[in-house]
Amino acid sequence: MKKSVAQVIMLKKRSNARNSVRVTDKKISRLKDEIRQYYDSNGYLSWSEKRRKYVILGTNLPTNGLVECPQCKVGMILVIRSRQTRKRFMGCSNYHNGCRASSPLIQRGMIYATKISCKTCSWPMILFRYSMRQKWTRVCGNIRCPSRTVKS
Repeated sequence: MKKSVAQVIMLKKRSNARNSVRVTDKKISRLKDEIRQYYDSNGYLSWSEKRRKYVILGTNLPTNGLVECPQCKVGMILVIRSRQTRKRFMGCSNYHNGCRASSPLIQRGMIYATKISCKTCSWPMILFRYSMRQKWTRVCGNIRCPSRTVKS
C-alpha cells in the first residue's frame, strides 16, 4: 500500500512534535523585549556557538563610554549610579550580555572620569577630590589594579 505525500508529511509532523519547544506568548514577549532593548539600525543577529544562542552584534555601544572594556572587549566602561542604592560605580555597558566587569567609586567627593586608560590594567583613570581646598588626585578606576597599591 503506497502512502500519499500528505500522509508522509503528517507522520513526520507527529514524530517531531515530541522533540520541539513550545513557543508561548511569554517567551515571545521576552525575546521581543530583549531585541528591542539592544537592537538598533547598526545591529544584526548572529549565532554564537560558545553561548549556544543568538547574540545581537554591532549594538549597545554608548556614546558616553570612557574606554573599551578590558574584560569582554565589546562594551564600554561607564560611570553608573545604582537605582536602588544610589551609589556610584564603574561598569561595562555589555552587562546584560554577560560581562561582569565593575568597580566601586568613592561615594563622597567630586569625581571626574577621563578617557585616558591605565597603563597597567586598561581601565579609565579618574580624578577625585573631597573638598575644594584639596588638589585633584589621579588614580585608576579599577579597585583591583596593582598601580593603586600604596608604595612604602
